[in-house]
Amino acid sequence: MIGLFDSGVGGLSVWREIVKLLPQQATLYLADSVHCPYGPRPAQEIRRFSLGIARFLVECGAGLIVAACNTASAAGLEALRAEMNVPVVGMEPAVKPASERTRTGHIGVLATRGTVNGNLFRHTTARYAAGVSVHVQEGQGLVELVEEGRADTPETEELLRTYLQPMLDAGVDQIALGCTHYAFLVPSIRRIAPATVSVIDPAAAVARRVREVLESEPVETDQARPATYHPAGGWRFFTTGRPERLAGTIGMLSGYTPPVEAVTWDATETRLTQAGLNSYDPAS
Repeated sequence: MIGLFDSGVGGLSVWREIVKLLPQQATLYLADSVHCPYGPRPAQEIRRFSLGIARFLVECGAGLIVAACNTASAAGLEALRAEMNVPVVGMEPAVKPASERTRTGHIGVLATRGTVNGNLFRHTTARYAAGVSVHVQEGQGLVELVEEGRADTPETEELLRTYLQPMLDAGVDQIALGCTHYAFLVPSIRRIAPATVSVIDPAAAVARRVREVLESEPVETDQARPATYHPAGGWRFFTTGRPERLAGTIGMLSGYTPPVEAVTWDATETRLTQAGLNSYDPAS
């Protein structure tokens, strides 16, 4: 069973690719919406949230954890791998493929503050972008618009334009997305950027990495399930925010509106619990 988490709905862009590539794998997804967005928060706080969520997912049966959040990966990936006794797959902006594919020598990275300030991004850029001009832009306010269901609106497109135009004017021909929420902005980005500019969403690459890890470190799978498996029991969702909002977003992505279970943080914000909370079930 694969456990994924994000600060909100953004990690569903990764979940979507994983269930497409590995339809027989059961999944758990947790949106820490009460703390969304993670981007402006201190790294130590994000590490605490990430560890608490990962422990909860493992307790629910996850045999592999995906930190489907660039900010959480930047702040907490090393801690997760050190503490958890299951494999952990993380996110990083697609600087490597962008650098390999650029024709102009200029690439753009649209990311959160927590991602661009993290060691993971600095190390990746130093390793793979030598000789390439990297134009970095923090997408302040974009996560909130996606969370509110306004990813494809004139307001969002106008804000995106203010972030992307300086990159385009500088000659970038690759735009790497450094936040899983930004995958839902691709239609707007495509209207702003010319056809000669490629937009790189790392979600599919992360799904392939999950498959590689499963092949080397098998996680429990029910091989009897057909490839068209779409059950409530195989896809389980949790949120620290409003269950009905997460259910609605999942419905738009998959055509399946699932039950969503409510969870809450304890007083120290280190452990999650479901005790006494109301969940959302569209069938009830």
